[in-house]
Amino acid sequence: MQDQRIEKIATVAVNITKVLVIVYLGFEEVFKIGKLLREKLDVEFDIYRKWASQAYSILKKRQVERKVARF
Repeated sequence: MQDQRIEKIATVAVNITKVLVIVYLGFEEVFKIGKLLREKLDVEFDIYRKWASQAYSILKKRQVERKVARF
């Protein structure tokens, strides 16, 4: 009787450990995917930042030209 109870407790402990390992590995994968996405998006955002910076400088240049043309 005592052996069966110990066996059941051990089985429950093993199952809980399995679930915890699966949850941990799942979180680890999610963080890896998040890191990869951030790296890929940073490259894309750099391209758009450069484009926006160039567009802004062109806009400012045209505004200055318009102000000079008015006077």
